[in-house]
Amino acid sequence: MERLTGKVAIVTGASAGIGRATAKLFAAEGAKVVIAARREAELETLAAEIVSEGGEVAFLAGDVQSDDFAKALVALAVSRFGRLDIAYNNAGTLGEMGPTTGVSEAGWSAALATNLTSAFLGAKHQIPEMLKQGGGSIIFTSTFVGYSFAFPGTAAYAASKAGLIGLTQALAAEYGPQGVRVNAVLPGAVDTPMYRGMNDTAESQAFVTGLHALKRVARPEELARSVLYLASDDSSFVTGTASLVDGGASITRT
Repeated sequence: MERLTGKVAIVTGASAGIGRATAKLFAAEGAKVVIAARREAELETLAAEIVSEGGEVAFLAGDVQSDDFAKALVALAVSRFGRLDIAYNNAGTLGEMGPTTGVSEAGWSAALATNLTSAFLGAKHQIPEMLKQGGGSIIFTSTFVGYSFAFPGTAAYAASKAGLIGLTQALAAEYGPQGVRVNAVLPGAVDTPMYRGMNDTAESQAFVTGLHALKRVARPEELARSVLYLASDDSSFVTGTASLVDGGASITRT
């Protein structure tokens, strides 16, 4: 049985990686999906794939750092599909890396804007529409970095992604009485373009693989399954969580 039949979902950062895999899975599970990213050509390609597989989709290219764009995504969901039930605010960036004393103020601000402020802006406009339906599910993509452990040179990334966990908890407490659930997924390493860009040597990939109890990195489709759980009624009593989907990275010391 399709787990999202009759639901309408927004997915940001949908042009690649976890967002792309999740948008396809949501559609396969019966949701009508609004996909968003900066790259319009990639959204067009994904939309065509979803339609060819029998799904319903709308797309809008833009910058998740924009309040107007967050508002426009909700408006598109309502105008095309009549409601909003699920929002996967997934867009993110590694940001400026390197020794913290060398990170520019602009680089720090850009990481927070993309990873944290965009999620706030998304939820700000998504929640009122969900309340009209008596509730909904919001999911953010955080990370194990800055939660269970961290790497040198990742201060902006770790801080901005850790901030999502605080936002998750605050929103869950504030809107739980009205039926809106809010959760964060915390992936370990996932084989995405961002991962390959950061780990572009065999040595680096072997090191990262070894950090995980499963001694491998995840496929985007594996993360999408965990997001689907949080989006669906299967997780109807789950809210405010920082859900590790990290292949055992948080407990591995071997």
